[in-house]
Amino acid sequence: MAGLNVSIAFFSLIVGVCQALRWISKRLLPPGAYSCLARELAGSLQLCASCLELRMLVEIGPWGGGFGPDVVLTLLFLLFVVHGASFDGASANPTVSLQEFLLLESDLAATAAKLLAQAAGTGVGWAVTKLYWSWELTQLHLIQNLIASECSSSIRASVHHAAFAECTCSFLFHLVLHKLHQSRPMYRVPALAATVTFLTYTAAFGTTSLAARAPFHCSGSSVWDYIQVYWLGPLAGMLAALLLFQGNIPRLFQKNLLYSQKSKYKIPKARVAAHVEGDEAQRKRKGKKSIPEPCA
Repeated sequence: MAGLNVSIAFFSLIVGVCQALRWISKRLLPPGAYSCLARELAGSLQLCASCLELRMLVEIGPWGGGFGPDVVLTLLFLLFVVHGASFDGASANPTVSLQEFLLLESDLAATAAKLLAQAAGTGVGWAVTKLYWSWELTQLHLIQNLIASECSSSIRASVHHAAFAECTCSFLFHLVLHKLHQSRPMYRVPALAATVTFLTYTAAFGTTSLAARAPFHCSGSSVWDYIQVYWLGPLAGMLAALLLFQGNIPRLFQKNLLYSQKSKYKIPKARVAAHVEGDEAQRKRKGKKSIPEPCA
């Protein structure tokens, strides 16, 4: 279990460094630059490095480290709880940023800045994790370096089936995200962490933020295959969840296609007539009471 302890120390170090980066940039940068750039970059770096190390534990841990998927899933849940508590409002997820744009919560410039920051954070996360692996602190990292040049595609099924799986996972994730949007962080963070853990257990990655960390350079699939599975699939799932939850896409059209704006409850006409007659009788009684009686 020494390798697992080193990985946990790496997770803690990454979270600490990214938290320090957020703390410093929040005090030095304007609010707009912090929310669109620094916060997203730090969150993407933290998420990318953690997911790459977790992916290594998933692939090598069972036979190289002697621990099963239950350990990795527990780590995944705990990491996403920490991520949700420390991200300070950052999504570190391209589909979530695009969803905010479609909901008119963010303009085009801010969305583009967030996407660029997420891409930069992912690149830095890749570089940091590869440097960390090159030190070969554990046997797991030694094995990872040996098999890195001969990696296979992360798409384990047909392209259409894998894209449908990613679309479904993204759809479910964004539905939960919509439902918990107004919830308190103490409820929202563990619920989202549990959702990501469940989706990761039942499917490949579950969210674009996780899928973006897949090694696209591995042989077995083309770049177009990766785009279909890890970008178009989650994007379609996000759009479907948004349309189902909202009934419209505010950035594209305002008309609600699914839900009527009328009240769900209709009062029967007989009750309305009886209610009106009762009001008239009550007004007449009040009118009679208001007329003073003549003095004797």
